[in-house]
Amino acid sequence: MDPARAAALHATLGRMGPPPAEGQALPPFWHHIHFWAPQPPEALGRDGHPRVGQGLIPELGLPQRMWAGGRLEFHHPLVLGTPAERISVLEAVSEKQGRSGRLGFVTLRHEFRQEGRLCLVEWQDLVYREPVQARRAGPPPPQAPRDEVTRIERAFDAVTLFRYSALTFNGHRIHYDADYCREVEGYPGLVVHGPLLAQMLIDLASREAGPLAAFRFRATAPLFAGERVAFCRAADGGLWARGPDGRLCMTAEAVTAA
Repeated sequence: MDPARAAALHATLGRMGPPPAEGQALPPFWHHIHFWAPQPPEALGRDGHPRVGQGLIPELGLPQRMWAGGRLEFHHPLVLGTPAERISVLEAVSEKQGRSGRLGFVTLRHEFRQEGRLCLVEWQDLVYREPVQARRAGPPPPQAPRDEVTRIERAFDAVTLFRYSALTFNGHRIHYDADYCREVEGYPGLVVHGPLLAQMLIDLASREAGPLAAFRFRATAPLFAGERVAFCRAADGGLWARGPDGRLCMTAEAVTAA
């Protein structure tokens, strides 16, 4: 667990003060900058992700990938400077016909251990879709609540998205290739990483309520580079990310440690 990576993410997120050092706990959700599984160029798909059908994720004939959500259970902090391991399992695969076309759903479960102790369990929910030319128009995104008691606003530029992609070894071209976004995936601009939005909501929940025992999030609409987003927390602890036009980009729930 290299402290230099944590220092780089600390700077990328614009955090104040010194970064976490060797022997200290890794902040929640920062494990995404570790446990890389690099693939050579010939093992990548057109979108920059590892090609499906050669590892845990089967080939579904659906080329466009989205990280739709996830949940986490925090058992013990991961400690910087200490060896750690990740064990990954394909937990579920299903398909259905949605309003915009055929969809494939994949759930991965990851368990993270240090010195034989379970520290973290994460479930990742991925959605695979048809090419944009084959899809029908889906419903408009829902509108976000406006009854928050805490709100933090921020915009993410192309440099931040590039640095976050580099730190997480995420080659998905929707985060750094604007031409690919428009011409292939049908987005108007660079897409902000779903886990980056989740990171901001985890940080908000931790600051407001203290250490977390569990966290769950679901993406509902994309956010694009340069757009100002509001990260919100309600009086009952509910969390969401609201886009500049009021659209709901992500919802989340946090459970604090006893």
